[in-house]
Amino acid sequence: MIGIVIVVLSSFLLSVMIVGLVLRISHKKSWYDQIDERKIHTGAVPRLGGIGFALSFIISASFIIFFIPETHFDPRFVPVFIAMILTLVYGIFDDFRPLVPRYKLLLQIVSALCIMLPGYIFNRLFYFDIGFLAGMNWFWYLISLFWLVGLPNALNFIDGNDGLAGGVSVLIALSYALIFASFDAAGVVIILCVCLALSIGGFLVFNMPLPRAKIFMGDGGSQFLGFVLALLPLVHQDPSALPLSYAAALLLIPILDTTAAVWRRIREGRRIASPDRSHIHHKLMNLGFSSRGVDGMIYGLQIGISFLVFVSTRLQGIPSLLVLCGAYLIGILFFTAIHYANRHVMSRNLPDTESLPNVSSL
Repeated sequence: MIGIVIVVLSSFLLSVMIVGLVLRISHKKSWYDQIDERKIHTGAVPRLGGIGFALSFIISASFIIFFIPETHFDPRFVPVFIAMILTLVYGIFDDFRPLVPRYKLLLQIVSALCIMLPGYIFNRLFYFDIGFLAGMNWFWYLISLFWLVGLPNALNFIDGNDGLAGGVSVLIALSYALIFASFDAAGVVIILCVCLALSIGGFLVFNMPLPRAKIFMGDGGSQFLGFVLALLPLVHQDPSALPLSYAAALLLIPILDTTAAVWRRIREGRRIASPDRSHIHHKLMNLGFSSRGVDGMIYGLQIGISFLVFVSTRLQGIPSLLVLCGAYLIGILFFTAIHYANRHVMSRNLPDTESLPNVSSL
């Protein structure tokens, strides 16, 4: 038990050390983030901070699963580690030289298959069975594949403000741990959730807007983070494992932001991967919020959603579904309100076209 505590606490210190080292090397090598249409920062800021918390988590998880007897090694974790390492490697490569989208998708599918082939998939929508989904294994494999490929990209979309993606991920990881612990579930997954939260915390020492981030997590960090957050509900396979609807509720913020972005780009006839400045953090900034204010608003929303999801897991039947629907409703109403408020502000800032000269006749 003492060994587990030491490893868990060390994940924070290890993350701080690796991120600090990456920060120094990045400045020396001029490995800085490229500014595009989506970015809101200025100046030379390194973007490889995800290496720090990813390596910290992988090292800590390796000790916990492979070397500490109390956690009971499961050989199915081997392909899980292969998938995490693959996700980190192609993500880092993408930071230096952007991958062709179809190759990136192929690598994401390979990582997802490393999780699914050992049997780590969703197998229910709620805590009770729904008759028409019984025996439809192909459906759960398809949903799990979409989940494991989609979440890394969703985390990447909200990684646009200092401390945002990292802070939200800490809250989600701790929510997982709290829910699993409330069921007296297998301790290894709870420990992994806490290790992930502490590893991200070490990165946030350098990434919070105090006054501004010294380093970003980059695509490598956001891809890895989204993949692990998608993975954790799947590797927990006893009766207390989170069903799909509860796991999706905890990750509702990146899911809604991604859904809005995809719909927006399809409607405007643009590529889905094309950057823009219409994500939830951009809209909040258009409304006058500072970087800290954006973090505070989104953190508060995540805490509210996580609380409702936790309460819904402690209830049964109709009351549980009503509280869970409340979590979804709060998230949807928040995004809807911010969307229309932003549209109102942007329309007021547009020039009055009626007062401009008619240049077509010139």
